[in-house]
Amino acid sequence: MVNIGKWEMVDIKVKRKIHPPGQNLMMMEVEFEAGGVGAEHSHPHEQYTYCLAGKFEFKINGKKVVITKGETLYIPKNAVHSALALEAGALLDTFTPLREDLL
Repeated sequence: MVNIGKWEMVDIKVKRKIHPPGQNLMMMEVEFEAGGVGAEHSHPHEQYTYCLAGKFEFKINGKKVVITKGETLYIPKNAVHSALALEAGALLDTFTPLREDLL
């Protein structure tokens, strides 16, 4: 069970905080040390990722995209994606509908 509103480690260089969800929308902050990886995965949810700090390389359905502080990235539902922190940084992810697998 996830602790809503509390930081939790999800990998050796990655931690997240899931914010209290709405009815159909949720968000979480994810902080990465340099070299931290968001493992490749997919989900049936639309996702927007906003870069709060740092520099990240995403792979979305095999295509590489780099974002830095202040930039936003859209990830379509069911897209296979991953992230690599090229620098220490933080992301703000939003999902719709709710990611019940995280709640």
